Amino acid sequence: MLNRWWTYQKERFPIAANGLLIGVFSFSAVSYSALLRGGVPSWDSSTVAFAIAFLFFLQLRIADEFKDYEEDCRFRPYRPVPRGLVSLRELGILGAFTAIIQGVLALYLGGLTLGLFLIGVWLYLGLMSQEFFIRDWLKAHPIIYLISHMMIMPLIYGLATACDWQVTTGVMPSGLGWFLAVSFFNGVVIEIGRKIRSPKDEEAGVDTYSYLWGRKWAVFVWLVVCTIMAVLSAIAANLVGFGLPLAIATGLMLGISGTLAHRFLRSPLPNSGKRFEYLSAIWTLLVYLSLGIIPLLISP
Repeated sequence: MLNRWWTYQKERFPIAANGLLIGVFSFSAVSYSALLRGGVPSWDSSTVAFAIAFLFFLQLRIADEFKDYEEDCRFRPYRPVPRGLVSLRELGILGAFTAIIQGVLALYLGGLTLGLFLIGVWLYLGLMSQEFFIRDWLKAHPIIYLISHMMIMPLIYGLATACDWQVTTGVMPSGLGWFLAVSFFNGVVIEIGRKIRSPKDEEAGVDTYSYLWGRKWAVFVWLVVCTIMAVLSAIAANLVGFGLPLAIATGLMLGISGTLAHRFLRSPLPNSGKRFEYLSAIWTLLVYLSLGIIPLLISP
C-alpha cells in the first residue's frame, strides 16, 4: 500500500521538490504581508499557510487526474492511474481528507472569516476541475485556458497572506496586490516552462505550448512572461526595501534565461526542454526568497 503511494508521489507529485517550492512561497507570502504591516509573522500563521497551500497543490494534481483520465488512458497509459497503480476513487478519498485538514486549520487560525476565504478558493478549484463547463471551447482557446487556470495562483497566495493579515489587523495591507500579480505571472512561467519540449520529446495527445504555438513562439512568450514577472517583482520588493537587489538579480536571471533559450532554439536536443522547467523553479525561488524571506531576515 505505502509502496504504491510512494511511487505515485515520485511520478506525479514529488513531495520534497514541491514541498521546497511551496514552503518558500508560503513563508514568503506571510512574511511579505507582515513586512507591509510592519510586523513579524507568527509560527502558527507560517505553518498553517504552508499546510493549506501544500494541500491545495496536491488537490490540483488530484483534480488533473480526474480531468485528464480519458486522455491519459488513450495517450499516456504509462501514468499511475491508467496503469492501475492508484484509482480515482482512492485519489478522491485523499482529496476529501486534505480538504478536511484545510478546513480545520483555517478555522483554528482565523475562524469563520478565514474559513470563508478557503471556501472561495475551493469553489474556484471546483470550477477549474470541471473546465468551467466549457471544456471544448477552452481547449480551442489555449491562451484563455491558461489565464483561467492560472487565476487559481493569486487565490492560493492571497489565502496564504490572509493567514497573516486576517488574523492580526483584519485589513489587507496596502501594496499586497503587487505580490498577488507576481504570483499570477509566476504561475504562468511555471506552466509554460514545463510544457516546452524538443521535437523528439513531443507526445501524441499532449498539448504542449511548443506544439500548440511552435517552439519559437513558446520560448518567446515564456521569456516575455519572465520579464513581466521580473518587473512586477522589483516593484513589489521595493515596497519592503529590497527593490534594487532583486532588480539586479532578475536582470542577471533574464540574461541566463535568454542565453539558454537561444541554445535550445538553435539545438533542441532530446530532453533539453527540461531546462525551462528547471529555470522556472529557479525563478520561483529567487523571486519569493527576495520578496519576503530575505527582507524579513535582514530587517532591523
